[in-house]
Amino acid sequence: MIKSKNKSKSKIKSKIESKRRAQLVLIFLIIFLFSSTYASSDVGKIFKEANYQFLSGDYQKSIESYEKLLSEGYSGASIHYNLANAYYRIGKIGLAILHYEKAKKFLPKDEDINHNLNFVKLQTKDKVEKLPEFFVFELWENALAIFNANQLTIISYVFFLIILISFLTYIISKDYNTRRISFYSMFIALIIFVFSTVLLAVRLNRDYNVKYGVILSASVVVKSSPDPFSKDSFVIHEGLKVKIEDKIDNWLKIRLEDGKVGWLEKKSLGVI
Repeated sequence: MIKSKNKSKSKIKSKIESKRRAQLVLIFLIIFLFSSTYASSDVGKIFKEANYQFLSGDYQKSIESYEKLLSEGYSGASIHYNLANAYYRIGKIGLAILHYEKAKKFLPKDEDINHNLNFVKLQTKDKVEKLPEFFVFELWENALAIFNANQLTIISYVFFLIILISFLTYIISKDYNTRRISFYSMFIALIIFVFSTVLLAVRLNRDYNVKYGVILSASVVVKSSPDPFSKDSFVIHEGLKVKIEDKIDNWLKIRLEDGKVGWLEKKSLGVI
């Protein structure tokens, strides 16, 4: 009897401990949810304040509010788009184009972003003509510009599911017409899946490995090598978008759309 009582006591003790652990987990979960809700409401408050400051004409204050959100790790098309509008209002063409370009990475096809970006680009000094491309490469670039990485991921996932469903239908069904439709559906979905997956791979590679920037200084003398005493190659101005090809210390190697290559100091440029 004594042994059974000890066992029952140990069982009761273990139950109490498990209840305490469950209560602690619940408390931590509530704290986490509360802090997340508080943080999101705080972000919304700052965003609304920034929008109000912009509409009130206090562009510098709105810039500070939007930049605060970015410094705290929050990002998105709306923040960059509104920030670009504010920078344009105070005459910072380079920073306006930089943030329009960042907003475009989230929403490549957005009409307002593209319209404002093209409008502000008309006010830049440098009119660089793009080197002509073979039409196949041009079509490929246009296809890449339509979707961002998230959209391509969703497309690939959807068509992968269509392939699986079509394959299972083809295997299970005994009806000739159903099997025929399933086979052609699977074939078409496979083509789209492969194409979208290739686009996604290229897009991810570009997003992580191929970098672009916007000139932020009024004018920049581009050097032939990463040395302030090297030969001057050419001069570019605020707002010009360039491709970043290499980095050595505080120097960046850039390439223009017309093929010109040179080096400039990192402080002259904002990375998209």
